[in-house]
Amino acid sequence: MIPRRFILVAALAACAAPQPVASPAPAPTPAAAMAPIDEVVLRADLSRFASDEFRGRETGTPGERMSARFIAERAAELGLEPAGDSGFYQRVPLVLEQVADTSPFTVTRGNRTVSLQAGSDVIPLISLGDGVYARQRAQGGIVFAGYGVRDPVTGRDDLANLDVRNRIVVVVMGAPAGVDDATRRQLEGQDGLSIRLQRLIPMGPAAVVLLFGGETGASLFEQFIPVTMRSMTLAAGSAAPPPDAQRQVPMILLGRVERAAALLPAQWPDDVRPQALPAQFSGNAVTTRTAITGYNVVATLRGSDARMNRSYVAIGAHHDHVGILAAVAGDSIANGADDDGSGSMGMLAVARSMVTGPRPRRSVLFIWHTAEEQGLLGSQHFTERPTVPIDSVVAMLNMDMVGRNGGVTEDFVAAGGTPSPDRLFIVGPAAAPSRQSRVLGTVVDSVNAAQARPFALDRTWDDPDHPERLYFRSDHFNYAQKGIPVVFLTTGLHEDYHKVGDEVSKIDFPKLARVSALVRDITTALANRPTRPR
Repeated sequence: MIPRRFILVAALAACAAPQPVASPAPAPTPAAAMAPIDEVVLRADLSRFASDEFRGRETGTPGERMSARFIAERAAELGLEPAGDSGFYQRVPLVLEQVADTSPFTVTRGNRTVSLQAGSDVIPLISLGDGVYARQRAQGGIVFAGYGVRDPVTGRDDLANLDVRNRIVVVVMGAPAGVDDATRRQLEGQDGLSIRLQRLIPMGPAAVVLLFGGETGASLFEQFIPVTMRSMTLAAGSAAPPPDAQRQVPMILLGRVERAAALLPAQWPDDVRPQALPAQFSGNAVTTRTAITGYNVVATLRGSDARMNRSYVAIGAHHDHVGILAAVAGDSIANGADDDGSGSMGMLAVARSMVTGPRPRRSVLFIWHTAEEQGLLGSQHFTERPTVPIDSVVAMLNMDMVGRNGGVTEDFVAAGGTPSPDRLFIVGPAAAPSRQSRVLGTVVDSVNAAQARPFALDRTWDDPDHPERLYFRSDHFNYAQKGIPVVFLTTGLHEDYHKVGDEVSKIDFPKLARVSALVRDITTALANRPTRPR
């Protein structure tokens, strides 16, 4: 699942520039004739797929190619039909833009110059999506803007009377004393980034530096490193970036308070007053651009009804992850057992079960996407250049992070969430536009109710305005943009999200098997349904 950084950059790009009634769902089609989900094989597949051998499956690396090959070989063994542009593979042409860790960033105070290390002390945001780029070079005097907040209740405004034009403005991603817990979480999280940047960028600074503090901030900063130091875009329509002087967005740097103290007042944290500092900043984010190829894996289970088997129920997951991170206790490989090894191997389990029973009337399209972690690029490529007619896809079920017992936020225990093997989050029936997924939602409810042990379906995130923005953060979103009914199933975020701790040992395999069985049965119900779920 992608971080909200990709929702944030859409907002930054903006800085630079009668409803149908849902029909009742039919009774679910039983899948009793199909083999049960084989938990032993599921465990064996995921143990291999999320092993160190795959090196974290970052798109464009040998580990990602290994993961695509693993899935394609399993699909062939099961007798699925290849449905890519090269057998089971659909090539996804990408451009990798890397920031050199030798990029010079310095702060000078008097006769003392301090160097900041790119990739550990600070990380630059360069490509903001939709052809919008932040500047790579900046220099000037430093203005400290405190927490960068404006509070109409207290009258506090950290940016009032500050002249930041053509200067380096530094903001701490924290919250002043006295704010409530909800406001504090907002100001310290990714929403706080968007709030501050959307106000600061129009003020014309040469650069904006946002510094994270504390354990929560450090965790968020670490999540940004792999997707900002090594960002990707689809090659199609990816022109060379404009010269630096023509870019409308200033340099944007993220950093950690503890590692970039040279950018703060000498008496920080006792002194939080907005103020000009007696210091100069100079920075140049040196980048390289390289053409690479990622691989979607696409397969079909052909339906039994000649009149309906050219239409498809699609099941999706993503097989990539974030690769190699800073070592924690000697471990630097982000294995991504839950994100999204669980969904990828759950899909294989669904296919393995379905090939043993009577074929449903419609065909089933299995799509393992690449480059999800880089901004849903694999699913964007598929929906823009599909290997089957896109209007033949009647619904899309997305399995992303379906093997744990997470809660409503990453810090789910502190937020009051209780881990539960019976809870399953669904997103799409309410969040997708124009009520296009409402009927699909009733099918999900009906099929779930018929399970031997139904899930407690949690709709907390089924809202496009929810702060976690889950509707926008996984591959179903690109299908919904094409008007396809979607439902995103997930067991929730957890403390190991995008970290080296996302290991196979923490997967709840009985729960993963139950989610896979539910997806199989929903797919069967939809594939036997005489009409589209609209």
